[in-house]
Amino acid sequence: MNKIRVLIADDHPIVRSGLRQLLETESDIQVIDEACDGMEALEKTRAHHPDVLLLDIAMPRLSGLEVAQQVKDAAPETRVVILSMYEKEAYARQLLDAGVLGYILKGGPSEEILAAIRAARAGRYFLSSSITSSVVSTYLKSRREAPVDKAYHSLSERERQVFLLLVEGNSTNQISDILCISPKTVEKHRANILAKLKLRNPIEMVKYAIRIGLIDPEIWKS
Repeated sequence: MNKIRVLIADDHPIVRSGLRQLLETESDIQVIDEACDGMEALEKTRAHHPDVLLLDIAMPRLSGLEVAQQVKDAAPETRVVILSMYEKEAYARQLLDAGVLGYILKGGPSEEILAAIRAARAGRYFLSSSITSSVVSTYLKSRREAPVDKAYHSLSERERQVFLLLVEGNSTNQISDILCISPKTVEKHRANILAKLKLRNPIEMVKYAIRIGLIDPEIWKS
């Protein structure tokens, strides 16, 4: 049986050590390397082409979201599982859009990490049990049914990231933490988004996102 080759990426040495100890007890998993920041994670993914990249969402140099987006081109066969401290469906859907197959909360059961790695290797989605099971199906449904909108596609990749996080109700500081950018940069992106989409305020942004199928209105109401 071929072992699942895993690259661990987290900026905390203690976390990396704990993850390595957990994974190395499993007969079907092999830890091939570690990375301490987003840039190193991307470089080592390009070098080793692991089966699964176990990736912290918040890291220096490149965020987990940025790494996941670039892995799609750098090593398309590598599946990404995100470790996060954020228990919001918006973050999970944002990462699904980046090609991530697993979203696991730090501090959750260790069995979920193992299950997510195995599911990702098989090409299946796996979300932490505290994230509602409807997230993946809602995400896939919205991707199939969302109408094409030229204004939205005029946004840069970063502006789209900020836009989705905004309409999910995140504050400037929360978005700054998630994307590892400054609050000032978040505000600049917000202004650019409003101008490009010809919107005036956050309520119009939410209505626009619902109209083009980016968010589910029932989830937003909840």
